[in-house]
Amino acid sequence: MTFLVNDPAEFASDALRGYAAAHPEHVALAHGGVVRSTDTPEGQPALVIGGGSGHYPAFAGWVGPGMGHGAPCGNIFSSPSASQVYSVARSAENGGGVVLGFGNYAGDVLHFGQAAEKLRAEGVDVRIVRVSDDIASGPAEAHRERRGIAGDLMVFKIAGAAIEAGADLDEAERVAWKANDATRSFGVAFEGCTLPGAGEALFHVPAGEMAIGLGIHGEPGVREVPMGTADEIADLLVDGVLAEEPARGQDGYEGRVAVLVNGLGTVKYEELFVVYGRVAERLAGQGLTVVAPEVGEHVTSLDMAGLSLTVVFLDEELERYWLAPADTPAFRRGAPDTADRPARTGVHTPGQEDVPAAAPESQEVTGRILTALQVLEATAAEHEEDFGRLDAIAGDGDHGQGMAYGTRGAAAAARAAAEAGAGARTVLVRAGDAWAEEAGGTSGALWGAALTAAGGAFDDSAGAGAEEVVAALVAGIDAIVRLGGAQPGDKTMVDAALPFRARLLEEFEASSDLADAIKQAAAVARQAAEATAEITARRGRSKVLGDKSLGTPDPGALSFSVLMDALGDFLAQGPDAR
Repeated sequence: MTFLVNDPAEFASDALRGYAAAHPEHVALAHGGVVRSTDTPEGQPALVIGGGSGHYPAFAGWVGPGMGHGAPCGNIFSSPSASQVYSVARSAENGGGVVLGFGNYAGDVLHFGQAAEKLRAEGVDVRIVRVSDDIASGPAEAHRERRGIAGDLMVFKIAGAAIEAGADLDEAERVAWKANDATRSFGVAFEGCTLPGAGEALFHVPAGEMAIGLGIHGEPGVREVPMGTADEIADLLVDGVLAEEPARGQDGYEGRVAVLVNGLGTVKYEELFVVYGRVAERLAGQGLTVVAPEVGEHVTSLDMAGLSLTVVFLDEELERYWLAPADTPAFRRGAPDTADRPARTGVHTPGQEDVPAAAPESQEVTGRILTALQVLEATAAEHEEDFGRLDAIAGDGDHGQGMAYGTRGAAAAARAAAEAGAGARTVLVRAGDAWAEEAGGTSGALWGAALTAAGGAFDDSAGAGAEEVVAALVAGIDAIVRLGGAQPGDKTMVDAALPFRARLLEEFEASSDLADAIKQAAAVARQAAEATAEITARRGRSKVLGDKSLGTPDPGALSFSVLMDALGDFLAQGPDAR
């Protein structure tokens, strides 16, 4: 259990604040994370690495010269919001672009992706690297589709060293992907972890057994088998990882490897050393040379009992960067020369940016947008219980709450921006940030991205008409599809959004009646959403249910249709509706 807790809901932020206070020579607090305490050298790419809290020293512990420039930190086992990622990246970036690095999990893909969309819209070059080292989570031929576990350390260490050595953004991205493609991990767990304030573990492994390949958030493993000795477990891990060893003598690989034996939180260092002794023996027996091994807690899972083995199949370039100096609170090797780097003078804080000047015509549009968002807020609140009840069948029951929180946050942010004189584009971008941050989860990221993309159809220096509204809706839906990666038939919001988009364009082209076009499109979206009851989910939260998801519409598709219908009703009231 977690013994030292104030408010469990504030545990992650309390821990982050204390961490920053303990390491002022390395890090400074930013919105939702930390950045280096010194400014990024001008023109140097910023490596921004992150994920959920509960995994320390990943990710905040790796911020410093030779590794990360910043780390957004989400709640326990939850992705940081797009706003948190954006704020840390904006604070760290100094003219060289950004590499966003994270483990390959759906929430991280969406929220980091949404932040990247916003940064790119502002002219910042952004690259995304998803670590995918866990061999238990997918086949070898789809390595980049696997999830990321302790290999995060190796990939980010190597990428950070390349940047420190002078790599530009293209080169940093290349090296990071090269490191990822050379990295393999395999783990076991003996007992689950307990969230702060909880009286029971998230899951249990049967007594006397171990879960093979169980994920760092408790994701199911490959199988459960009788508990083995330390040597037997080491053999299991070595055999699993070396099954994907590349051919020696090709592509610069000559049998030299970086190795990490990683503890997940409860297995102590002496136990890890026992395992590493056998690992080292086995690797030597295979003719492999170990380069600078690491044994300890590097990617944890609160108090989960378990461990993992990570191996990087090195060539000369990867080995050079693996051995290069780094100076972070949790990982040190040598010491880069940073004496001439100026102290950080500030960080990005959401909502405190200057509001761009806006023309009166755009401010008039802002008023309509604000009222529309308030309509969506009221609609989501009205249907919160219904959406939650539906989601309790197809997911974890929080979709109604997420939609209520997201619309409320968006409306509040839009109101604050409007009161500061913002134009239509700025209001929607800030509303999108707030929706994603307040709602969290997949739907929060997608709706936040939709509002941000919709803002691009407006201009703070000009008014807007029905054509711009249609363009904004289309841009928002396109962002949902692009960021979420779902296709029709996957049983997601896309199953309602794409029919809505098609009918909207068709009806508006025929009549130029915006409100009627949206109403008709919403009706089509509602039919499509209800038809998802006959689909077996292939993506999203219902994917794990398989055929059990049959008979229940997708909550995201249904809520999309309900909100679009409410938008149509609002627009039908005419320009004087407030």
